[in-house]
Amino acid sequence: MSANPVSPSGVDESTPQQARLKPGAIGLVGVVFMVVAFSAPTTAMTGNLPVAVGFGNGVGAPAGFMIATVVLTIFSVGFVALARHITAAGAFYTFVSRGWSRIPGLAAGVMSMFTYMTMEAGLIGIFSVFADQAFSVQLGIDLGWQPYAVVAAVAIAVLSHFDISVAAKVLGLVLVLEIAVLAGTAFTVLFKGGGPDGIIWDSVNPLSALSTNDVAGGVVGLGLLMAFWSWVGFESTAIYGEESKDPKRIVPRATLIAVIGIGVFYTFISWMTVSANGAQRSVELASGPAPFDLLYAPTREYVGSWAVTAFEWLVVFGSFACALAIHNSAARYLFAFGRDRLLWHRMGEAHPRHASPWVASLVQTGFAVVLLAVCWATDADPYATLFVLVAILATICLLIVQTLCSVSTVVYFHVKKEHPETAHWWRTLTAPIIGGLGMLFVTYLMLSNMKAAAGAASDTLFFKLIPWIVVGLLVGSMAVAAYLRSNRPQLYGRIGSTVFDEVHDTVV
Repeated sequence: MSANPVSPSGVDESTPQQARLKPGAIGLVGVVFMVVAFSAPTTAMTGNLPVAVGFGNGVGAPAGFMIATVVLTIFSVGFVALARHITAAGAFYTFVSRGWSRIPGLAAGVMSMFTYMTMEAGLIGIFSVFADQAFSVQLGIDLGWQPYAVVAAVAIAVLSHFDISVAAKVLGLVLVLEIAVLAGTAFTVLFKGGGPDGIIWDSVNPLSALSTNDVAGGVVGLGLLMAFWSWVGFESTAIYGEESKDPKRIVPRATLIAVIGIGVFYTFISWMTVSANGAQRSVELASGPAPFDLLYAPTREYVGSWAVTAFEWLVVFGSFACALAIHNSAARYLFAFGRDRLLWHRMGEAHPRHASPWVASLVQTGFAVVLLAVCWATDADPYATLFVLVAILATICLLIVQTLCSVSTVVYFHVKKEHPETAHWWRTLTAPIIGGLGMLFVTYLMLSNMKAAAGAASDTLFFKLIPWIVVGLLVGSMAVAAYLRSNRPQLYGRIGSTVFDEVHDTVV
């Protein structure tokens, strides 16, 4: 084990050996499961696809997923170049700090940490609503959403107490079931030649993603936004580098597998869903009072009622798996900040037996519970208000952080001239520039369509505060870093300072 918490800019070399998470705990498959579960395929398809079809680019929604796949793959080329040389639980926090500068690095870390911390509460919120609906409709048990939220928070805390392989196994099982149900319907539609309009090939014409395709009141930007929104969390591969076998190879591979795999899967599922319903009916279902029927109707027709029942339960388990994955990401950011002594140092402790970020995990659980309690006390809707607004806030923050990461890639390899053997005109220069511009474009889409994406929640105080929160996190963090550089150089030198360089070969 070899930590490198010392940097040329002033960290005290007498700093004791840094705590670390369990090396070699998960392999390539485990990392991919963690990331794809974060994206929650059933939740993305049932929640985002109807918005894109009903109010965005209509039957061109699948092509929107194709465009998102291309843009995010190009971004990932530069991202994985950094991942080959920087391994730490801090991910973006460490990437930007080491690749560019500690001032934007602290901002990247704070925004990422805040994003994941709030997202867990949002996902538990949507899980509790789905669970309440499933138990009420199918079993006649009506308890309200609150008990399910408590159960989820406790279960996530327990699973996250152990090393990451435990959570990976749970997520893997749920993910396989999610993919099986979605793919089962999609392939049945394909083999039967589609619905009333056959296989709709215009749905995978990239130009159709840039049109409303005759959707009344449709907004192209909203359709594209829903596509990009469905990928939130793919970058979390880097968070698990410290705990993975051979992180220099696994993190880059897992990132590209996740981005391209999710993209192909989303495109195929959405294409077959639109084809199964037909062009006109797809828009009618997606914009109607029961938008989930966009997926449930073809599942019932092509597979059977039992599959719809299974689908409804998988939405419950899929949202739980997503919340679990997000919790693990948040805990590792808190751990990274605690280990660098930028937050309460106890959060930087690894469990003596499981080598998990157990203190940071407990702190994250407490934070999520507080947000859920506020939601309960204010009688806010845990889905339409908490989940939707947290998702909007999180997406904006991560898009900004991804842009900072693209700049960091260029600076690291072509300004600082680090690792010239890796520097390449495409991988570390052109691709990051295109990826960064792509992130800025999606940020524009997000800001332009924020009100439409929020729906009824756009009237809330939380919604109105979102731009101020984003600016406060970005500018405030950079101001703090600048202050530390001038007044507390040793603490400033700790920002993003912990990197592990060894390879682990203990787990397959």
